[in-house]
Amino acid sequence: MKIKTAVIPVAGKGTRFHPVTKVVPKELLPLVDTPILHFIVKEAALAGIERIVLITSKGKTGLVDYFDSQRDDPIFQNLSFIAVRQGDALGLGHAILCARPIVQNEPFAVLLGDDVIDGKVSATKQLIDISEKYSGAPVVGIMNVSDEDVSKYGIIEGTPIDKKTFAVKSLIEKPDLKNAPSNLAIPGRYVLTPDIFDILKDAQPGLKGEIQLTDSLNVLAKNREMYAYEFEGRRFDAGDKFGYLEANLHYGLQRKEMAEKIKSLLASLGD
Repeated sequence: MKIKTAVIPVAGKGTRFHPVTKVVPKELLPLVDTPILHFIVKEAALAGIERIVLITSKGKTGLVDYFDSQRDDPIFQNLSFIAVRQGDALGLGHAILCARPIVQNEPFAVLLGDDVIDGKVSATKQLIDISEKYSGAPVVGIMNVSDEDVSKYGIIEGTPIDKKTFAVKSLIEKPDLKNAPSNLAIPGRYVLTPDIFDILKDAQPGLKGEIQLTDSLNVLAKNREMYAYEFEGRRFDAGDKFGYLEANLHYGLQRKEMAEKIKSLLASLGD
């Protein structure tokens, strides 16, 4: 079945970027001159997604308003947007469950609103292609992280199928390094099947007292085949101050009118 819907959780308060995010949603903070969320929705559109479900919260109506203003952009012309409010901040798993009335019984993609991935091919499309290759199975995007970063992510245990693809045996949310089954981390890209909703509905709070998506994916992996794919592309954690700065420099260096000035600035700062 063709994947038409992408769910993007954007209900967070952006406390790491206070004071600006007290009035401006963090997803609208610019990378040079283009909001973070613009890059994420563009990735979904380039994967053939037709419908964007934004899981929002109070004070975030500007996210939908922004895309109303982008209707002249050919990339977004065929997209429809639906905003669903997450009344209580109960975790990523709960945010995904909020999309159930819209998604219903169809497979769907999930893109987290902090993660920007710049690649020649949309990272979401790469995961959709792997899902289609394996008869519509759920797929999580993964990347290799250092030992010191393992505790920041959901981590998979998997059996290699080829250089980039793994059959998932289990998943664990933000483990200590000594308890981590690998260094293969999930940086916010998923292709999921609708059976995840029943698991999320019955899920109990996990780490930090929140309903963790990773915990429910671990249950799903015990019940059906699941795959992980090491996508191609450079990923930036735009929800982190340094990651946000790094992403700005990356996209600034892609601008012909700015690249040399940025290089000169960085060289001068090293003096």
